[in-house]
Parts: sequence; structure tokens; C-alpha cells
Amino acid sequence: MKELTFAAVPLTLLLLVASINPPAASAHFFPNITSIPPSLIPNTTIWDAFNNLHGCQKGVKAKGLAKLKKYFQLFGYLNNSYDNFDDDFDEFLEFAVKTYQLNFNLNATGELDPSTLKHIVLPRCGNPDIVNGTSTMRSGKPSDGYSANSTIHTVEHYTFFPNRPRWPPGRTQLTYAFLPDNQLSDNVRSVFSRAFERWSEVTPLNFTETTSFDRADIRIGFFTGDHGDGEPFDGVLGTLAHAFSPPAGRFHLDGDENWVIDGDFLNSSPASAVDLESVAVHEIGHLLGLGHSSVEGAIMYPTISSGVRKVELANDDITGIQELYGANPNYNGSEPTLTPRDEWDMSGAPPRMDYSFLVGLFFLLLLFV
Repeated sequence: MKELTFAAVPLTLLLLVASINPPAASAHFFPNITSIPPSLIPNTTIWDAFNNLHGCQKGVKAKGLAKLKKYFQLFGYLNNSYDNFDDDFDEFLEFAVKTYQLNFNLNATGELDPSTLKHIVLPRCGNPDIVNGTSTMRSGKPSDGYSANSTIHTVEHYTFFPNRPRWPPGRTQLTYAFLPDNQLSDNVRSVFSRAFERWSEVTPLNFTETTSFDRADIRIGFFTGDHGDGEPFDGVLGTLAHAFSPPAGRFHLDGDENWVIDGDFLNSSPASAVDLESVAVHEIGHLLGLGHSSVEGAIMYPTISSGVRKVELANDDITGIQELYGANPNYNGSEPTLTPRDEWDMSGAPPRMDYSFLVGLFFLLLLFV
């Protein structure tokens, strides 16, 4: 038999293999925040320079606006066909800023004010807030700032991917595996186990770790930079992780982050400390079919400050995931305060109050006067 040489392997095949199994990263894990060495704590982060754009609005020209446009394109606020990456604050950037402000419950002025910039520079999920031109967060919902001539039923807070993908009905037993090259410790793997458990507690889904990475339903890996999926990581902070909608099952985390696995965060925690479980719970929500939420307290909110731990599912998360999969029969949690679907009048009119209740209360008070 003729020995197969490297030169005999088609280049296209090599590229295909590389895209399926991109090179893994040796990630940074720390048992607690005090164990992060000073050399790994950066003075600045990838998006800090955006703070220099304070006060910019339509019509101005400022150094750094081109990079901000790329930021907004990355997260869906500018169309992928948009290529005017200069430092001019044009009408497209103004619209992107207003949409972003609506999504994050900010004053929608279109100006880069301090509160907007404070949000923009926060570490966040790499998944876009707007998919194929459709905003699924607050800017895509009926509100006082939007009007139309019809009444619709809409999900007010939690969202789904386009076409609402989910794991097939009847598939309640899902497996997950870690990229072998990452060589994760038991302590790190247990963080993911807890994160999966938070979703299984409220749904009929169960998650089991397996050693067969290629055959697992969900495949988890730590990578750095360009890792073959078209969504490169950017170093410390910035984008922390991303996950694909079901049934793709791909879950990638940035190996350059300072991942803390015990979550003992204090007010004095290093600016680069990121709680691994908080990010894992969020990305698992994407793996199951949830999009981003405009509810700041929800797990599916796109941003999380460094040094913050947020692992408990909010009512918004629970209602959303149970709309896709139903409830765990053993779930004894309190009823969500958010209804599965809120009805809004697209004309922007506020909900009608039942005045009969007030009339009854008025006459009841008269009896005691």
C-alpha cells in the first residue's frame, strides 16, 4: 500500500476538518478571584476606547466611530451589507444607536450619552441581538415608540430564534461533552453540570455528560481568536462566549478570559474576573432556543458586568423556556409574574384599566366614612 503523505490530502478537505474541529485553547481557570495573578488583569479592555465618543451624535465626525459601526454590525444593529466604516456619524449609525437604546431600556435619543456608552463597553454574549434584520428584543416589540394599525399578540420580554427552533419533541435526554484538547478539571466540568441542572429543574429536559465529543448533542469548547465559525473571540472581556440555536449544539467560550469557578465575587473583584457559571447558564439558554431578553434581571439579558454572578433563572427565563418545552412535572417554583404572552395594542395605547374595580372600592370606602 502506498503511504499517504500530507501533500496527497486535498487542501479543501483539510480546511473542512479544521472548521469542524477548530484548534482548542488552553483556558484560564481560577478557583476564586484572589488567585488571578496581576499580570492577567488588563488596564484597558477591547471596548474601553468607545468611552471617548461621549456626546457624539448624527452629523459629527470622530475618531473611533468606524470601530463602533463594526461593533453594531457584529450584534445585528447594522446590516451585513453595510460597509461604510468611516468615522462619520451617519443616519444608519443613529438608527443603530436608537435601536440599541430601546433594547437596553435606555433613553432612545440616538446620541452616545454616558448611560449608553456604559452599556456598550460591558462584556457580553457574542450572539447578536438582531437576527436577519429582525430585532427580537424590546425594539422589536410594540411600545410607546412604535405604532401600527393592527393589534397583535407578541412575546413581550423573552425571545426565540427565527422560526423558533427547539430540540425535537420527545428528545428529553440530551448529552453534552467537552472538547478533549481543553483537558478540563472536574471542578470546571461541575460548573457546567450545575448550569445545565438549572434548566432541567424547570423543564422536562435532562442533560448527561458523555466522553464522546463528536456524538454528543451539545459540544462545549474553549477557543481563542478566529476558531473557524465566523465569530472570532477578541481577548479579555468583550465577547465572552456564543452558542448556536438547536439542534446545532455548539457552545464556544473565549479561552482568554479569567474564568472564576467558585463565584466568590466581592466589590473589590478584579475588573477582568468572569463568573463561569453565569455565562454557562446564559449560553445554555441559547442552545435550547432562547434569544436575548430586554429584562435586565433575566439570565438571557445580553450583558454581564465583570465581577458579577447571576445564575438564578428569572421568571422571564422560566416562562420562555417552558413555552418551548413545557414544565418539569416536579417543578414547584412560584408562578411567573410575567404571562406567557402579553397582548399589546400596536397603536401604542396603554392597556385599559378595569374601572369597575375602582367604583366598587369607592362605595366600599363610603361604608366606613
